[in-house]
Amino acid sequence: MTARVKKGDIIQVISGKEANKGKIGKVLKVLRKNEKVIIDGINIVKKATRPDPANNKQGGIVAEPAPLNISKVMPYCNSCHRGVKVRYERANGKVIRKCAKCGAVLEYK
Repeated sequence: MTARVKKGDIIQVISGKEANKGKIGKVLKVLRKNEKVIIDGINIVKKATRPDPANNKQGGIVAEPAPLNISKVMPYCNSCHRGVKVRYERANGKVIRKCAKCGAVLEYK
């Protein structure tokens, strides 16, 4: 699997639940083995947790982002203002990801 989406990238959700479609967020984690990504503020699920007195954690209902299939997201281009396909180019011994539409470099720092 190629590194189309990396940790720290800005992405746009292209399919899935109506609540998530079209949203833009930052990738928190890439789960390569399962081909899933965890995105900040997208695909939020509520989870019941038990109290843990040893670690001073309260029990209750916690909202956290759930994994989303990597095929449902596209890297976001700031100059095109939309999700785009990625082209790869070699420069100075490094692989650079570029927007296939406008040619802008897709590096997020």
